[in-house]
Amino acid sequence: MSLRGRFVAYLAALHVLFAGVAALLLRRDRLWLLAVETVFLLSFVVGASLVSRLFGALSLVRESAAYLAENDYSTRIRETGQRDLDALIAVYNAMVDSLRTERLKLQEQHHLLSTVLEVSPSGFLSLDYDGGVEFANPQAEALLGLPLAAMKGRPLAQLASPLARSLAAVAPGRTEVVALPAGRRVKCHHGSVLDRGFRRTFVLMDELTEELRLYEKAAYEKLIRMVSHEVNNSVGASNSLLHSCLNYSRHLPEEDRADFEAALRVVIGRTEKLSAFVRGFADVVRLPAPTRHPCDLADLLEDVARLMTPAAAQRGVSLRHETERGVPPAELDRVQMEQVLVNIVKNAIEAAGREGRVVLRLDRRDGVAQVGVEDSGPGIAAEARASLFTPFYTTKPDGQGIGLTVAQEVLRQHRFDFSLDSPVGGPTRFTIFVPLSR
Repeated sequence: MSLRGRFVAYLAALHVLFAGVAALLLRRDRLWLLAVETVFLLSFVVGASLVSRLFGALSLVRESAAYLAENDYSTRIRETGQRDLDALIAVYNAMVDSLRTERLKLQEQHHLLSTVLEVSPSGFLSLDYDGGVEFANPQAEALLGLPLAAMKGRPLAQLASPLARSLAAVAPGRTEVVALPAGRRVKCHHGSVLDRGFRRTFVLMDELTEELRLYEKAAYEKLIRMVSHEVNNSVGASNSLLHSCLNYSRHLPEEDRADFEAALRVVIGRTEKLSAFVRGFADVVRLPAPTRHPCDLADLLEDVARLMTPAAAQRGVSLRHETERGVPPAELDRVQMEQVLVNIVKNAIEAAGREGRVVLRLDRRDGVAQVGVEDSGPGIAAEARASLFTPFYTTKPDGQGIGLTVAQEVLRQHRFDFSLDSPVGGPTRFTIFVPLSR
């Protein structure tokens, strides 16, 4: 039995008891008995009415609690005309109005945030309490190379993405620039927020590749022009004086002339090497825009292989080419692209080592030609990967880092994508993706 039923039963039992007692005491005086019984009946009716009104208020409380449990903030309770009960109803209606307004505001803010994240050029990852990926916007999916479905619930360190593994190493609260293959660099911030009493983390990613490349290019172009100007002016004037001194050598005694001329020729040779050294850097700055013409890529690779075979043979390296025939011509500057391939093949020959091998490959996939240079070397050291495409960076004791810088600049001017894959233990493969002519 409900509490309301028990309360009514209690009132009924109490009034029946009093009515029975009154009947025993007043059975001889029928008028007083009738009056008392009438009073008891009215008392029971009034008591039942009060119980009904009291439990009516409780039913409103239960009903309002049910609305709140169902997150129904649109239903309002009508006033009953009872002052005390209407005050409670007014409080409830004001509360649900406020909750409904806050809910709409949160929904609008969530929709705005979702829209911003969808079109944002920055990648955004949110992680759950256990560090697994919970949400990724489209730019984050593009940077990581994985769809959200493949990342959902998995820690960053377990994802098959170089960027994800680098992100896992960034400590919370830190901002770092992460280097990726093919010279790409991404600025990553690992932040955290307090959510319902627990700390959750998120990651923001901004690709800085083009921005940093333009900044670096402007810086090294200015430096190279200044150095080239000063060195060439000094070398030109110095060599002119040195050659004049050589002409003066005939006036010297025979026993001193040979040493004098040898010394001057050593100095002239060194200044000419210095001038050639600086010209190598200046060539990067003076690189002209590509002059594009239809080019047979198979013929281009065969010519490069023929040109570099003697250099490979001197180092005991096997050099061959594997080209798919029937690949349509591509619009490119053949002279510049040949120089790119020569630089890449030269690096591959040096990396392959004696009795190693270098393979030039050409194949076609989805309307794009893939020009690859693969060597059997041990791969690129982990400490060199981050700086590999930094301008003029080199791991060779006598290197200048010009070859890869020129190659990168030529490919960017052609707007050709490229990649450098080098797992531990090799092989290393440099791939150029060339759009084919229609």
